[in-house]
Amino acid sequence: MPVFTRFSRPPQPGTPGAEAETERDAREEPEPVPAEVETPAPRSRLAHLRTWRTRHPRAARSVHLTTTVLAAVLVLGALLLPNTLPAVEPDRFARIPAEAVIGAVVMLVLPRRPRLVAAVLYGLGLTALTTVNLLDMGFNEYLGRGFNAALDWDLLPDAQAYVEDTLGGGVATAAAVGAVVLVLLVAAVMVAATIRLADVLSRHRVRATKGALLAGTVWVTCAALGLTLFGGPIASERGAGALRVHAQRTAQSLRDEAAFAREAKADTFGNTPPEQLLPDLRGKDVIFTFIESYGRSAIEDPIMAPGVGRTLDTSTEALAKAGFQARSGWLTSATYGGSSWLGHSTTMSGLWIDNQRRYRTVTAGDHLTLTKAFQKTGAWDTVGVMPGVQKGWPEEKWYGLDKLYDAFDLGYRGPKFSWSTMPDQYALEEFQRRVHGKKRDKPLMSFVILTSSHQPWAPLPKMVGWDELGDGSVFDAIQKAGNKASDVITDTTRSRQEYGKSIQYSVTSLTQWLERYGTDDTVLVFLGDHQPMARVSGNRASRDVPVSIVAKDPKVLDKVADWNWTEGLKPDRDAPVWKMSAFRDRFLKAYGSTPHASGG
Repeated sequence: MPVFTRFSRPPQPGTPGAEAETERDAREEPEPVPAEVETPAPRSRLAHLRTWRTRHPRAARSVHLTTTVLAAVLVLGALLLPNTLPAVEPDRFARIPAEAVIGAVVMLVLPRRPRLVAAVLYGLGLTALTTVNLLDMGFNEYLGRGFNAALDWDLLPDAQAYVEDTLGGGVATAAAVGAVVLVLLVAAVMVAATIRLADVLSRHRVRATKGALLAGTVWVTCAALGLTLFGGPIASERGAGALRVHAQRTAQSLRDEAAFAREAKADTFGNTPPEQLLPDLRGKDVIFTFIESYGRSAIEDPIMAPGVGRTLDTSTEALAKAGFQARSGWLTSATYGGSSWLGHSTTMSGLWIDNQRRYRTVTAGDHLTLTKAFQKTGAWDTVGVMPGVQKGWPEEKWYGLDKLYDAFDLGYRGPKFSWSTMPDQYALEEFQRRVHGKKRDKPLMSFVILTSSHQPWAPLPKMVGWDELGDGSVFDAIQKAGNKASDVITDTTRSRQEYGKSIQYSVTSLTQWLERYGTDDTVLVFLGDHQPMARVSGNRASRDVPVSIVAKDPKVLDKVADWNWTEGLKPDRDAPVWKMSAFRDRFLKAYGSTPHASGG
């Protein structure tokens, strides 16, 4: 700007010589010193922006229109976003969301400041809606169910631990930070979009009012007539409906917790005297074994079934030559795709434990587990072999285990196979060497959890000679030559193929161990804990898992003849299906236990 003395006046516009004076002042104005330049004040920046709009009207209109359209797309997309990945199709967004019409009306009737507050709150609401939809997608993909705000926050640390064990600590940290950044970014973008749209509505109030009235009329008409497009209703209330479902799910879960706490105190066999528990299995070495992710899809899916079926048939024949017979059926697991401990505890407790809160409730009490029933008799030594346990495990007492062997107690010096700390074959050999093969005064009840078939199914171990296992170093070359977890977990077809191979490996390890080390008094009960994740098992897969009882003594299988299970290790498609929580009581009754209820 020109510099004037204290007593001078700038030439007034329109006076003679004003323009010439202005040009001369502009020519004589010294160059600004960079060191003294200050950041323009907000009002100056706003004035500069207005000047830019004046100088570039077409560009300004284009930017204005583009940002408005993007804001509208973001808001409509958030309101219509499905909560499952398969449902994310373009036709799902060809709807009229009621929440958009109502939001527009609210913005039109509010004065400036309340309108700004309402726009911010609306944007935060869209952020919450988008977040729960994304969580639903993830939970449906891996666990076959939606996210539960009352129960599932406890699973997020486990998810991070799984990523860390599978893909490394750096990836796990990056994923956690990325998730937080994503939520904050969504919040910022959504709030900016709603503020933008609120401003546009207020500046074009007449046309916006007519548009909102027209959209509302169309919505009501479509809703009243039940009009559809691409297989869905044109009049949508997807956003409000999603939040309502989550609110109802949360409230129901909180009520359910109180009811389950009362249920857990009642026990059909809670007061059964020790001498009346499992009399028909006295003298037998009983082994309960869970195979990770061993689900019905492994036996019936077209991709996995041929290989797994051959393994089961071959193993049945090999066991028969060794003198063993088997019976198999189906159990419906309390969990799906993960959270294996829920399947373990449901089977052993006879209670339906389908979430972490229930698990904590029941393991904090004294409800009789099937494994603890063996301990209670005083007729068995009870041992747990859990290569997947890598930290303190207080549930050991609840399960009734005299001794626990975790990942650090089995002497393994070989490589990890993704999440699995050691191959099943090695864990079973160490079980034989440290526990099952030793002479003892009492028979043995063992609780064994095998982990080699845990996702992401890469790299996978392979069978080696039983006499070559040593300290596990023999698996170094196998692990290095295996697939990378990052390559398999992102490929659905390969995931299904490798999953099938992992089940073949685990079943082969277990049945070969039984052929090699089983005795006339060995009774093996093995089953899956849950189906693999939905991307592998299928979007409409059941929660069923196979269960088998194997023994040499024909009297053991005669006790369950009325169960009508299939002969061999592969249950027929129409074999009986029970809830997993029914197994404890059926097993106790089949082998002579007398019910004496407690609690309730």
